[in-house]
Amino acid sequence: MTGFFGKLFGKKDEKQNSKGGAVELLEDTLGELLRLSGLNLSFEISEVEREIVVDLYGDDEELLLSKEGQLLDAFQLYLKRVLQHQLPDLDLNLVVDSDGFREEADKALVELADKLKSLALEKGKSVYFRALSPKDRKVVHQYLAEDGRIKSRSVGEGHFKKIKIYPVRGQEGQAGDSRPSL
Repeated sequence: MTGFFGKLFGKKDEKQNSKGGAVELLEDTLGELLRLSGLNLSFEISEVEREIVVDLYGDDEELLLSKEGQLLDAFQLYLKRVLQHQLPDLDLNLVVDSDGFREEADKALVELADKLKSLALEKGKSVYFRALSPKDRKVVHQYLAEDGRIKSRSVGEGHFKKIKIYPVRGQEGQAGDSRPSL
């Protein structure tokens, strides 16, 4: 199988077995993906330790970032699957970004998580974060794990799950709640 889906479903290319091979594979795949899509975008690929960052830019950047970056997520998912299929032994993290979108989105998630954490501590009971994708849940859980007064866990079925944020037992009374601690 050759062509666009050949990278994902076709034979593995045995000569690409290093991080340099991963960058070359990403350059080829992304170049073809952009050519087929007709999007007016260019890209830069950088490597930092065990992470490869693909930065997309150009006239069609707006399309990538619309609808909460769904197209950006689709590019990342496809490229990650190509790497996993072609180079299964390579342990790398791949991030596809455009104009700092990921950092801004993570910052907004942390700000909302902070407000909900304060609410949970103030009321002394559970609050829920809207349904999020796994990567967004990870950002929220990692931020909340830094505060020993609260806990969080994912609830629900499927890919998108809500996050339950709740005070640790014994912390409820310390947050201004008039009920006695158990």
